[in-house]
Amino acid sequence: MVSQEQRRRQLAREKFLRQQQRRTDARRKARIRNSVIASVLGVIVVLSVTVFLTKPFEDDGKKENANADVTPSATPSKAPDPCEKPAPGKVKSETWKKEPAMTVDESAKYTMKLDTTCGEIDVALKASAAPHTVNSFNFLLGKGYLDHSKCHRLTDQGIYVLQCGDPQGTGMGGPGYTIPDENLKDKSLKGGTYPAGTVAMANQYNAQTKKGRDSGGSQFFLVYQDSQLPADYTPFGTVSEAGMKVLKKIADAGAQAPDPQTGNTAPNATVVINKATITKS
Repeated sequence: MVSQEQRRRQLAREKFLRQQQRRTDARRKARIRNSVIASVLGVIVVLSVTVFLTKPFEDDGKKENANADVTPSATPSKAPDPCEKPAPGKVKSETWKKEPAMTVDESAKYTMKLDTTCGEIDVALKASAAPHTVNSFNFLLGKGYLDHSKCHRLTDQGIYVLQCGDPQGTGMGGPGYTIPDENLKDKSLKGGTYPAGTVAMANQYNAQTKKGRDSGGSQFFLVYQDSQLPADYTPFGTVSEAGMKVLKKIADAGAQAPDPQTGNTAPNATVVINKATITKS
């Protein structure tokens, strides 16, 4: 027969064991919770570093990516589309095996006109500082290469650019050849900043691995607000004052959520280059 004292001790021991079990369970849950938090934070840090090191334009794919970093828009804007419907027509699918022969006159002035659904964007080109780049666009636009193509990317956090030049509209396209980097010591690129109005080439350069130089194709970006970027992207033109107003209209409409397949943050505005031309003066 169990005495009253023994029963009291037994109940005290069982209470102690229950308390210990609760403490053990609480510590286990805390470890799991902290482990999950640490893992999530680790993923966020790794992704943030990867995005910074491998973009502004890495969703441009294997053929033509501009690494620069760009953080996608966190909250897509719901602003109405400020642009018109695209003109009828189809984009070109032709590609070439090598860079076109040099025919550009480095002493002349060239202007690239992008007649877009949102308005005209005129770009004064730097033929003497970036002759290969200007020569390539002179060739491509003469072939109608960018006609009816979409500007497939708008970034409105981190850097502030509109990216165009891919007939596929995915960020994966290019003319089939590459051109060298040029004008990376342009005096306008001070303090790691590409000033508003700059037009520069996208490319595949990876600052971390130091690989991907001279990999520009047809994709380019127009800076609508001063953007912190390393001097790794050929600056080859400057947008006119009127063209900057068009860029601002596009930027004000905001960007969409990242595409799950390409990662592109497309502009909310329907930005299509109806016709792209270059004139010499």
